[in-house]
Amino acid sequence: RCSRPMVAGGSSGQYGPRPAALFGLEQQTADTGSRDQQNLLEQQVHKSSQRCISLSLCRATTNNKVREQALLELSFVNSDLQILKEELEGLNISVEVYQNTGETFSIPLIPLGLKETKEGDFTIPLKACRTPSRDESGIEMLMSYFIQLGFVENRFFPPTRQMGILFTWYDSFTGVPVCQQNLLLEKASILFNIGALYTQIGTRCNRQTKPGLENAVDAFQRAAGILNYLKETFTHTPSYDMSPAMLSVLVKMMLAQAQECVFEQISLPGIRNEFFTLVKMAQEVAKVGEVYTLVNTAMNQAPVKANIPYSWSNMAKIKSDHYKALAHYFVATLLSDHHEITYLEECFQNVTTYSLPTSPSALHLPEGKAHLRKAIVYHEEALRVCGLCKKLRNIDILQEILTVAHKRSLIKYAQHEQEDDFLSLMEASSVLRKYPQLKIKGPLPVFSAKQRWTVPRTINFHCQERGLGFTLKGGPPVQVHCLDPECSAALKGLKEGDYIVSINGLDSKWLEVNDVLEKFKSMRENDIEIKVISSSLLTIWHIPSPAFCQHRRLEYNGIAAGCGCG
Repeated sequence: RCSRPMVAGGSSGQYGPRPAALFGLEQQTADTGSRDQQNLLEQQVHKSSQRCISLSLCRATTNNKVREQALLELSFVNSDLQILKEELEGLNISVEVYQNTGETFSIPLIPLGLKETKEGDFTIPLKACRTPSRDESGIEMLMSYFIQLGFVENRFFPPTRQMGILFTWYDSFTGVPVCQQNLLLEKASILFNIGALYTQIGTRCNRQTKPGLENAVDAFQRAAGILNYLKETFTHTPSYDMSPAMLSVLVKMMLAQAQECVFEQISLPGIRNEFFTLVKMAQEVAKVGEVYTLVNTAMNQAPVKANIPYSWSNMAKIKSDHYKALAHYFVATLLSDHHEITYLEECFQNVTTYSLPTSPSALHLPEGKAHLRKAIVYHEEALRVCGLCKKLRNIDILQEILTVAHKRSLIKYAQHEQEDDFLSLMEASSVLRKYPQLKIKGPLPVFSAKQRWTVPRTINFHCQERGLGFTLKGGPPVQVHCLDPECSAALKGLKEGDYIVSINGLDSKWLEVNDVLEKFKSMRENDIEIKVISSSLLTIWHIPSPAFCQHRRLEYNGIAAGCGCG
């Protein structure tokens, strides 16, 4: 008599259905065996296909014997390939593998087999983000990668569970590796590298030309903006080079270098020995010395002092003393060479804290010599600090610039030196700066991790007789405001609240409102193509402007005048 074996978990001698766990195990085993057989057949099909290709190439030979042999072998290979494909097809359409093996009286159902694939290495296209090119294309690539990380974070890195993917970055100052499973480390490090690339671009600019200096100022301002955003957004990064204290110092240093390039841009045509030119130079260079003093002070405070490069702090100290010396030299030249100007006292009060005597005869030279002595002291201090650092001591151009400036002050002082100078106790007054400090530059809304931006939309329109049909606000990037719903741009898809990121193929994310209006004004007779983005999370409630309330359409003269196109 046939007896049925008992299953685990069932009572002795009972014929109940098998447990679900055993059924799942059998199904998984059958699935694994079917998949292994399928992989083997696919490999054989691939080899046979390659063999067919090789034999087909042999048919092109002019040797009849080789051609006949290739044709014969090709027929056998084609037969084997057809048999393998039939076996693979039979395996893929098998209805027995995935059926419920329980005792059911049902007609089998048809399942679909899984598509097989090979392992894909997604790190290959991302390797370029680890070593980007040191130019604008590298910045563009890193920015695109940073934007995509926001979508990847929402899709694959939920806060409720860890994906087990480790991100490793090295501290740019200490070289200590930081390894975390948090995607925020990846995003913060990419932003840091974007800022670093801007500093490298600014450093490589040709500072002997006006366009080169303008590009350098722009690059350092952008670097300061990105690093400042990194400091305010990613406040708990484990890497020390991205700590708030270090980033604050780096922002100050980038702004100081931008201010230095502004002074070089002003002095590029040459410094003429004219009264108002010297006043402007003294005020501008005094500002450069002041910002480098702040940088040097910040670099020598804990905890930054322990990790900041020694050559960096020395360079900040050298530049602070050097530019302060230049400020005093310009003031001394102003007093000694232009003392005959009647309104010297009024102008001089805008340059220093010292008040000149009312009698213009005896009187300006002692103060001028005091400023020269102060300039010589600062020059000597800059040379001394430069000699203490081995790296800076080996930079010949730095030594030459400091030495030339020092000799120039000595020669100027020797021209007015007298025998009783050692009795002079007059102290040089401080040089006042009148020019505002440069600010950080950067489209912070574009870098905001809280925003979810739509794909850029292209809008093609033309200026009408009454103007563009909209105004602009904010920036950078600028935002569309007060949109005429019947203007050409609105009919082509422009919406109020959109951000303009490109104008006729030119990047406009960094442009202010005036810059964008100037571009529109120059193209008012031609068709205009802009690219705009909008936030997908913000619901913009469009409130019609008074010009369109109560179904009455008024002329948009204000918009036309504001845009400069009317």
